[in-house]
Amino acid sequence: MDKKPIDVDAAYGLAGPEQSRALYADWAETYDSGFASETDYILPEQVALVFAAAGGRGPVLDVGAGTGLCGVALAKQNIGPIDATDISPDMLAQALRKDVYRDVIEADLTEGIPVPQGAYCGLVSSGTFTHGHVGPEALPTLLRVARPDAIFALAINARFAATSGFDDALHRLQRGGWIRDLRLPEVAIYGSAAKGIHRADTALVAVFAKV
Repeated sequence: MDKKPIDVDAAYGLAGPEQSRALYADWAETYDSGFASETDYILPEQVALVFAAAGGRGPVLDVGAGTGLCGVALAKQNIGPIDATDISPDMLAQALRKDVYRDVIEADLTEGIPVPQGAYCGLVSSGTFTHGHVGPEALPTLLRVARPDAIFALAINARFAATSGFDDALHRLQRGGWIRDLRLPEVAIYGSAAKGIHRADTALVAVFAKV
């Protein structure tokens, strides 16, 4: 039986952490030169720019950091120090090679992040909150590791946001006094050179501060 090709649709079809680890173990070495380059994947840069414009500063946790593309974009904005967390040790190994991270942390967001409470002044994410990955159930985990007034810039696939309850979860947190100044600007995931059925896909960047 032929092996299913590794692409964004395969990633969107993941069901559970073991499938995630297996797919990204196979994809890690070619992710940047293949997927990111061939699709003109600009979401990491978009998130870094939104975070910087919101006054984001380090220490920052790059959530679902993958191969470190958002970390590189943050470093270009002179933001740091930056730590990376991801479920895939293979992707984190690629991220380490970019020499922009202070530390990398292997973690399943649904089970928590093994760092002290209030460790970070900023949190970013540029690909984790999407189909087949992680939903709004991870938000309390992220808030736990953030300091009061920490700035968040979390990209959420726009179609996924519409079906996963993300909008309701974020507004509940704001009404409950956990977060403030919530904005949801929409940005492109792929650049002008992108081709294929996902070329016009967008993400909402949830920008807010922890109370």
